[in-house]
Amino acid sequence: MNNNISGIIKDNTHYLQKRVYYSDTDAGGVVYHSRYIDMAEHGRSELIRLLGGEQKKLLTESGIAFVVRSLSVSYNSPAYLDDLLTVRTKLLKSQRVTLVFEQKIYKEDSLLAELEVKVGCISIENGRPTPMPEDWKQIIDEKMLP
Repeated sequence: MNNNISGIIKDNTHYLQKRVYYSDTDAGGVVYHSRYIDMAEHGRSELIRLLGGEQKKLLTESGIAFVVRSLSVSYNSPAYLDDLLTVRTKLLKSQRVTLVFEQKIYKEDSLLAELEVKVGCISIENGRPTPMPEDWKQIIDEKMLP
């Protein structure tokens, strides 16, 4: 893996490495269940950044934000303090207002957690669903769909 802080995209999958720190763990050095959700969020955010998008710019210039509409998580095996993990993010579905991601968190070849995350695009002004800007949708679809 390279050392790009935003990760890499290879074969329609985004790869982001994350180190486990004390703040991620309980007193026994085991990663809290909620931290896997945070790692997945980092994966999606860095994917957008790597594609050339700036979420802050989308907020301020277009009044649009991405929000999690639903998610499911399956925990397979724990991670521990100092582990180096890889978050793999794939786009499963792309629609005008929603994106569905499959995210898997690995330690080397061992699958620790699997998430399916549905993200919606909303207007900051009224909190209602709104279509994603066409240029964003085009970039996401071109880079992430097979």
